Amino acid sequence: MPILEFQKVSKSYDSKSKALTDVSFAVEEGEFVSIIGPSGSGKSTILRCINRLVDATQGAIVFDGQDITRANKKEIRQIRKKTGMIFQHYNLVDRLSVVENVLHGRLGHKSAMAGVVGYYTEQEKEQAFQIIAKLGLTEQAYKRCDELSGGQKQRVGIARSIMQGPRLILCDEPIASLDPNSSKVIMDHLRNINQTMDITCIFNLHQVDVAIKYSKRIIGLTLGRIVYDGPPDQLDKATIYEIYQSNEGELITDVG
Repeated sequence: MPILEFQKVSKSYDSKSKALTDVSFAVEEGEFVSIIGPSGSGKSTILRCINRLVDATQGAIVFDGQDITRANKKEIRQIRKKTGMIFQHYNLVDRLSVVENVLHGRLGHKSAMAGVVGYYTEQEKEQAFQIIAKLGLTEQAYKRCDELSGGQKQRVGIARSIMQGPRLILCDEPIASLDPNSSKVIMDHLRNINQTMDITCIFNLHQVDVAIKYSKRIIGLTLGRIVYDGPPDQLDKATIYEIYQSNEGELITDVG
């Protein structure tokens, strides 16, 4: 059984247009999937439907055997425990330290009171430092996040996501704000996490060459519809043109 399946999913934000139209695909556990397409193609909407930041208008989304489009508030909280999210603009608490931000990944597993007072077990603290070390941030562990570079902030976001213990990590344009060197570091870490921890990863990426280099599978969106779903080595220039409806897909920044 796939870990995630979209079944004819549509999403409308108004009565005039659809962000997604009859989108269907399945993701196997452990896959490393990139979703590409121009701005407004529906890439971010797909991720937001998965973690229920927005609700699908039609269709079903099955995650870990459960139709999440029918989940109630309590069930959504349980779903989000298993779904990490990495944001383009990091979504950190800048005034807090690296380790405090990483520990926030456990908040979904705690009572409201424990979360308010910031209570974490010694085991959780030890785990946080292990993840911080894995991402090369040991020297920054006690620094405030507003003292970090963009690439370091994104690594904190990854560490926080891993701290949740997720089965699926959603990455919404994770390298869009980074220079090529920092982008390579981030993508290398995410690929390593996927391979060593067997965590399924789904990306929204604008950089076509990055998607080709790192992904085992690429989904191409145009105007809310899938126009390509397959391996990177079969994504030719004609298909890229079809996805972007222009040569925009060739205006890409090499990473590594």
